[in-house]
Amino acid sequence: MIRKTLGIVCVVLISYGCHLKQKEIFDVDESLQYCVEQADQTLSEIPDDEKSLPRNIAPESKEWNYVTYQDWTSGFWPGTLWYLYEYSQEPNLKDVADQFTEYLRPLSEKPATDHDLGFQVFNSFGNGYRLTGNAEYKKVILRTADTLATLYNPAVGTILSWPRPVPNMEWPNHNTIMDNMINLELLFWASKNGGDSSLYQIAVAHAETTMANHFRPDFTSYHVVVYDRETGERIKGVTHQGYSDESMWARGQAWAIYGYTMVYRETKDPKFLDFAQKVTRPYLDNLPEDFIPYWDFQAPNIPDEPRDASAAAVVASALLELAEYSDKALAKEYRNKAIAMLEELSSPRYCPEDGNPAFLRHSTGHYPNGSEIDYSIIYADYYYIEGLTRLKRIREGKKPV
Repeated sequence: MIRKTLGIVCVVLISYGCHLKQKEIFDVDESLQYCVEQADQTLSEIPDDEKSLPRNIAPESKEWNYVTYQDWTSGFWPGTLWYLYEYSQEPNLKDVADQFTEYLRPLSEKPATDHDLGFQVFNSFGNGYRLTGNAEYKKVILRTADTLATLYNPAVGTILSWPRPVPNMEWPNHNTIMDNMINLELLFWASKNGGDSSLYQIAVAHAETTMANHFRPDFTSYHVVVYDRETGERIKGVTHQGYSDESMWARGQAWAIYGYTMVYRETKDPKFLDFAQKVTRPYLDNLPEDFIPYWDFQAPNIPDEPRDASAAAVVASALLELAEYSDKALAKEYRNKAIAMLEELSSPRYCPEDGNPAFLRHSTGHYPNGSEIDYSIIYADYYYIEGLTRLKRIREGKKPV
């Protein structure tokens, strides 16, 4: 086991509710200290090997289910540790962040098996490089970006998400999922830090093609678009994890909001800022009063449907950045609602108080598949602490990213 050595006193969380008028009293440091304590519990229990990267905790359990570096979620735990180190400056957290990051190194040394290399490697090695400047981390990031680029199909203009048969994807045609937008950050970063300039062009092309084909007139997104791999013609838009092909799957829309905000940051092209704001609108306008979405906005049994805290965490983090690029009125709305989301996520309704070592409960992974429904899931924790970190930076007069 990896024994805890942080010695930080746990601070009891106080629920302030989620009213916008209370945003100024939300104590971000209190929530970050809570995260340190929760991670400390995980570190006291986690097996000390490369097969033990936390993924999820079932609703009635207090124990993590673990995965190997090959799982698409493998980068979120080391990435979370890097954010915790950034906050606490505890040397032990730096050591364990490095340890779990290194478990993912093989991803830079083998062919791509899907698009998730950004989630895996940029969250781990990327955050590690940002905080330490470790030259070995940079090498891994650059190699991995080149690997991800091998999935790009120039006839289509996007990266292939799943290079294998998946139900309803008409393999061997080309599929692209909305989640893929997040992985473009790896390509943008590499193109600006020693990688080939073609990586930038691939990322831009992917964002433009997705913008043209992945959205309905009301700017809600399809989860997946299938293209003819030879001609690039759009065949259909479908869902894989949402309620229906035409519904707004909460986390899919969250990926779009986060992704296009990041693409604007990297390109400074106004069309991407405009689009980020447009895809944000239907999400915000259809939220329940507590700002935490149901797993799908058109799920048939609302309000008796599972929530998705992971989508809320992704959007809260994204809005804090999007506010920096928006006019005064939109910036105020985005920032206030992001704080309201983080405040609600920091309440006892979402923060476990029963020995569960995760940061958050009530996320939904793959509802149609009956998988990870109402679970604690590691990527919810990652985007939650990223959002808290961004809010802390803003309150210190710094840029969120």
